[in-house]
This record gives sequence, structure tokens and C-alpha cells, in this order.
Amino acid sequence: MATVRPFKAIRPVRDKVHLVASRSYITYKHEDLKRKLDENPYTFLHILNPEYKSLERTKPNTKARFEKIKEKFSDFLIDGHLKEDEKQNFYLYRQIKDGHPSLGIIGCASVEDYYNKTIKIHEATISRREEIFKEYLKTVEINAEPVCFTYPNQPEIDQLCSKISQETPEYDFSTTNKVRHTFWLIDKEADIKAIEKAFEKVSSIYIADGHHRSASSALLGRELKEANKNHTGDEGYNYFMGIFIPENELKIFEFNRLVSDLGDLSSADFLERIRDNFEVINTEQEVFVPRKVHEIGLYLDKRWYCLIPREEKIDTTDPISSLDVSILSDLLLEPILGIDDLRTDPRISFCGGPTALKESKKLVDSGKARLAFVHYPVSMQQLKTIADNDLIMPPKSTWIEPKLRSGLTVYSFK
Repeated sequence: MATVRPFKAIRPVRDKVHLVASRSYITYKHEDLKRKLDENPYTFLHILNPEYKSLERTKPNTKARFEKIKEKFSDFLIDGHLKEDEKQNFYLYRQIKDGHPSLGIIGCASVEDYYNKTIKIHEATISRREEIFKEYLKTVEINAEPVCFTYPNQPEIDQLCSKISQETPEYDFSTTNKVRHTFWLIDKEADIKAIEKAFEKVSSIYIADGHHRSASSALLGRELKEANKNHTGDEGYNYFMGIFIPENELKIFEFNRLVSDLGDLSSADFLERIRDNFEVINTEQEVFVPRKVHEIGLYLDKRWYCLIPREEKIDTTDPISSLDVSILSDLLLEPILGIDDLRTDPRISFCGGPTALKESKKLVDSGKARLAFVHYPVSMQQLKTIADNDLIMPPKSTWIEPKLRSGLTVYSFK
């Protein structure tokens, strides 16, 4: 039984929403970030970069820096760029990108559900990052970007969302990356109760994107609970913000691997070596797109190959080792190229998302990579099977869309 709660969102005033809400901070290159901060005084990025052009600078990831972020957030409230809703609501959000719509409900997930495993994970987190972000949350006391959850479609929720999406939206705007964002308030008490009850019928919800944000929120919730002698369970720290998107609205893209060199192997030697574990097909295509699981594209010397792992090399009973990203690591990257740690080896990089194929080819053609491996995307069922069995995917296995904007809704758990 999943607990999903409404909350009083702090959000942009209507005439500034397209200026305030921003892409995730980590997606900006330095020069793009600087230009955005110079040109847009309302962007949420100013909150996350509170000392931009200031002569006095605090150190990153310190309490002093976090305090500056909190002060800047307060300034946005005082200046009227943001406002807090008067009552607890759910929020319906639709994103349309490249013709693909994704519709989900923004609300709050339960820290307790994280610990009792109603909330399922499929990705490992790094303890140091968890602790840093926990301390950040402890100081700023807000979630500014929702965790992306997914769940099996529920007819009651689907019907309610369909009905509300026919109403006049609170926000409807497009951004320069050609994405349309539409946003509705779910403020009728009957609708709010219906959503809560419908989620109570959901046995599991899955983190699609935001494992570190979830883990850090859960750590903080437990810490504050233990420190509060009068804990009731209703305190704001018991929850964290998420968007809940049904499975059929979520899009999973591949994460391709790029390798900087072949070590001491020539191209011919490399292709010969991998034939022990793969059938190697020269596709003679300008671009090769894997059409199914266990087809892996290889781009080398301006040629596309299709690698098909030999059946006897695949353990179909193991949800992890039967993933194509695992097969590539176990049968090629580690034994032939000596790449045994995807997190730390400088010879390997990653390219994911809707443009991954195009970008991977471009990087090899430019000489920034020697070869590229192109995957067929992990399926929703593979993701759920791994999460349901308390297993962890290899790094950079999935690229999930939609990607949410920072500052569109903010949850304060003070």
C-alpha cells in the first residue's frame, strides 16, 4: 500500500513560470549556465547559485553555501517571484517532447515507504553523496525537483487525470528545448481523496529517476524522527516530493558506452577476439539501430556492426547478468579491453537519451572516442524485475524521460 499525500506547493507566479522553472542544474555546461544567469534574473538557477558575481564566496557543499541558497530562496518569496498555495493540493503535470506526452501527478511520497520497500530501487547510491545532500536538505528545508516515480496503471487515476487535463490549466508554456509544459491544480477535496485511496491499492512504486534524492530525504527523515521526542508521523520531514507517472507514460532510453582506445589491439585483432563470445555482423548500414534485446551495435572505423551474444554465454535466469549492458561488460569490456570498473575507468564514457545514437556516432567520428557500443533500451519489465528482487543495475543502464524542471513546484518540510 503506497502512501501519496498532497502538499502546499511553493511555485512561480503565473506570469513568470516560464522564466523561473529551469532544467536540472547539473545539465548545464559552464558557458550555458553563465549565459542563463546573466540573461534571466528570475531563473531558479539563481537560487542554486546564490553567490553568482559575488566577491565573497563560500565553499561548495558546505553549510555556509547551503545557508546562502536558503537566503536566496527566501528572497524569491519576498520579491513575489514565488508564492505558496493556501491549501494542500495534488498537481497534474504533462510534458510533451518530440511528440511523446507524459502525464503524472506531483505529490509527496512517504519516507516510511522507502524503508519498508514499498518504494523500490534499481540503482546503487554513493554514501558520500547521500550525506552531502542530506545536509543540504537539512539546511534549506525544501525539495525543489521531484523524484520521478512510476507505478502500474490504475484506471481510477487514469480517468481522473484525463478529466482534469480537459480543464483550463494553471500553466501552459513551452521552453527553448522545444518541450511543452502544462500544469493543473488538483484542489477539489473529492479528487484529492480519490487519488490517495487509489494509491493505497498500489503495492509498489518504483524510482525511475532520483535515487540519491530519495535516499537523502529518507536519511534526513529518519534522523529528524529520532531527534524529535514528540514525533507524530505527520511532520513534513516524513515526506518528500515526487511525480508519479504511470508505466505507459514513461519513456526509457538506452545509455551507450564509448571507449577511448583499443589498448594494444588493432581493429582487426579486436574484431577477431570478440567473435568467441559474439556473432559479429557487418551491417553495411549508415546507422545501425538495435531492434531487440541482445542486439548490440558497434561503431568502429566508420562501420556499423551488430553484435549478438552467443546463447551459451547468457544466463537467462539472472535478471542482472542477462541485461545487455552486463553482457557487454562481462564478455567484452572487462576480458578484452580491461575495463572492469565503469565508475572509475577513464577510458569509458556514456551517452544516453533521445539523441544518444547521433551523439555517439559524432564522438567517434570526431576522434573523441575510438569506438561506441549502442544498446537496445532496458524494458520496464526488466527494471521492475530487478527492483522487485532487491537487485541493482550496473551504472548508466537507463535514461528516463520526462526530465522534470527545478522550481516548478517546491515542497517545504519545515
